[in-house]
Amino acid sequence: MQEVETGRFTVGVFQDTIWAERGISALKAAGFPAESLTILGKESPALVSLTEQALGASGQRLELPGLGPVLVRGPLLDALDGPDLRKSGLAASMRRVGFQQHDGRIFEVLTARGGVLVAIRSEPAAAEALALLHSYGGGNAAIGAWSGRV
Repeated sequence: MQEVETGRFTVGVFQDTIWAERGISALKAAGFPAESLTILGKESPALVSLTEQALGASGQRLELPGLGPVLVRGPLLDALDGPDLRKSGLAASMRRVGFQQHDGRIFEVLTARGGVLVAIRSEPAAAEALALLHSYGGGNAAIGAWSGRV
């Protein structure tokens, strides 16, 4: 497993790939590089297309408890990847990047309903990323374990 610092992700869930594409375009236009972005959602042709277009390659297929088959690509996968991800699912593993289990459960439920989780690894601009996620429809957007937070 690749060593990844925690507390560097801002996460939101878009209602579908159309809204996710708008949000990702806004993030890229604001200067967030594609390699800082993660896309995670239930496997579908639309998600494959979005991932290839936005991140330059298709994602990795995983079977996750509570979600079933998902497609994921980006640095959040490296941070979450471990035995708890495949055994307990997204909700339990989001603690690895500074979210409490109830936050992870919200992300998991929204994604299970067809939402597209988008995460940005960029602590210096976490507040800007959060504002963009909210502005473009990223539901329950939050910053995980932002350093400096008491």
